[in-house]
Amino acid sequence: MSEQTTAPETTAVHAEPLEQAEARLQPIRWKFPVTYILLGLLSLLVFTLLIPSGAVTQFRVSTANDFITFDAINVPSFGTALVLSILQLALAAWAVYAAVHRIRLGAWHPVLFGILFVLAFLVYAGAGRGAFIPMVTLLSGALMLSVPLIFGAMCGLVGERSGIINIAIEGQLLAGAFLAAVAASFFTSAYVGLLAAPFAGAAVGALLVWFAVKYHVNQIIVGVVLNVLVIGLTSFFYSTVLTQNAELWNTRQQLPRLPIPGLSQIPIIGPVLFNHTILVYLMYVIVFALSILVFKSRWGLRMRAVGEHPKAADTVGINVARTRVINTILAGAIAGMGGAYFTVGQGLAFGQEMSAGQGFIALAAMILGRWNPKGALLAALLFGFSTSLGQTLSTIGTPVPSEMLLMLPYVITIFAVAGFVGRVRPPAAEGVPYIK
Repeated sequence: MSEQTTAPETTAVHAEPLEQAEARLQPIRWKFPVTYILLGLLSLLVFTLLIPSGAVTQFRVSTANDFITFDAINVPSFGTALVLSILQLALAAWAVYAAVHRIRLGAWHPVLFGILFVLAFLVYAGAGRGAFIPMVTLLSGALMLSVPLIFGAMCGLVGERSGIINIAIEGQLLAGAFLAAVAASFFTSAYVGLLAAPFAGAAVGALLVWFAVKYHVNQIIVGVVLNVLVIGLTSFFYSTVLTQNAELWNTRQQLPRLPIPGLSQIPIIGPVLFNHTILVYLMYVIVFALSILVFKSRWGLRMRAVGEHPKAADTVGINVARTRVINTILAGAIAGMGGAYFTVGQGLAFGQEMSAGQGFIALAAMILGRWNPKGALLAALLFGFSTSLGQTLSTIGTPVPSEMLLMLPYVITIFAVAGFVGRVRPPAAEGVPYIK
């Protein structure tokens, strides 16, 4: 009887040291704590100490159409930047403590740190400039600039979750922009252009999956070739057809804004989220739908099974080739719709290579978001915000060269692809042809 009572106690005594030993064996990850410390010191030593004495930063946070309008907010530049820098260093210290004690920090930590860092930078950039920093313009511009990136990231996510590497997002965006401009110009309707754009992206996706599934061609090579093909074809038709008869094939047609009654008049949030064209609202629907369908639907389960273990999926009756074909074409249609932003979304005529590398940034956003719709959305918004920040601050004469701000999305892209965000694992069967 005594042996039965002491056995559980002995087990409990020896279990705790074993767990502690396993925790001690895990390496301490210093990458993010060191980054937080460096950024916090940058905010303190540059954004704070270089502010002129007595300078004031002015923010404008409302528009004339809001339910409630606010006066411009004037804050003392030095004191505000100092407080924000101290808060950043406090978060950095907490990250060091968490790293040493193997505590996992939630997503709130980098998000909060990023918000504080950006606010400190805005305070520094607008200190003593005599101009307002238009927060609504900055945030709504960030969302608009993120539209093609979000569509492209969703395209890459659907394709790569199915096992097809999609380097051709750039070509799909450009093809969508081209067909949207041509169709909208010919029918004098931006909505017709928006309806036509997905077919161009789907056509490029069909070529990609045809070579990948039927002939087992290296998917990265096919994607690069398709990008070059689309650039060549659109440039050829632009120089030979569109410029020769621009009145018929390449006039400006713009989607009208559709402000949502009531919601669009909420201060800050309303103009940023609810005063856009139908293209932006379709983006909301697609991101929301994929966030549910990829992980909580039969279609999503089959797609992920094909991308992770096609042989096992085939064993339970899933047609691997058909699933990859359908999903890649669907992904191409999503990217094509995003390409419409460059033309009918902005009211511009088509121009050569007007996608300007956005497809590759969308691919980086997908990787940065770890093949998850919500993560890819946040990553794309980060890229869009950095671009909008450079464009907005260049108009108020900040001490930071606008060229450096415009470089920021591409610097983030390099870090994302290099794995700075941590270890990311793509679908196991991504890029691997399935042969029965």
